[in-house]
Amino acid sequence: MIARLSGKNLGIRSGAVIVDVSGVGYRVQTSAYVLGKVAGVEEVSFHIHTYVREDTLALYGFLSEDELSIFESLISVSGIGPKAALGILSIADTDTIRAAIVNRDPSLLTQVSGVGKKTAERVIIELQNKVSAPTGTGARATSADGEAIEALLSLGYKVAEARDALKAVPPETKDVGEKVRAALRLLGKK
Repeated sequence: MIARLSGKNLGIRSGAVIVDVSGVGYRVQTSAYVLGKVAGVEEVSFHIHTYVREDTLALYGFLSEDELSIFESLISVSGIGPKAALGILSIADTDTIRAAIVNRDPSLLTQVSGVGKKTAERVIIELQNKVSAPTGTGARATSADGEAIEALLSLGYKVAEARDALKAVPPETKDVGEKVRAALRLLGKK
């Protein structure tokens, strides 16, 4: 199985990065957040999950082992496939996802297309004892962060821009509207 790929970024096609490793092009599917981070970068390196089913062989790539770990935990839950797991990783960082699971808050997970309330609750129940509590700045994350990201996306910002701007918002800001306004101020300075 492939565990890591490093090579030249040949471009992004249909939600995947084409990575040239010694003349062989690998199609690495990844989250919208990672796509935003690697767009325009010449050399890329991914931690890989090789997904094999009777009719599918796919590579899923992540910038950190932490993202890979959360992805693998999510797809271990019945009803969560790679597409839904990438959707979850697109709208929230790993600490936010951990906080939602530890705090038993399904609202973040239900923001992803194809993940209903019952599936989100199943994720929380199955991963409750498998996922550690978040550390760092993401520990303060709430469902308000997910709503703020959705608002910024609707205004035309990319997932990577929205998540990075929200990370810079002061932790005492709790209201979704205030989070969005603070993020817009930060994005306007760029």
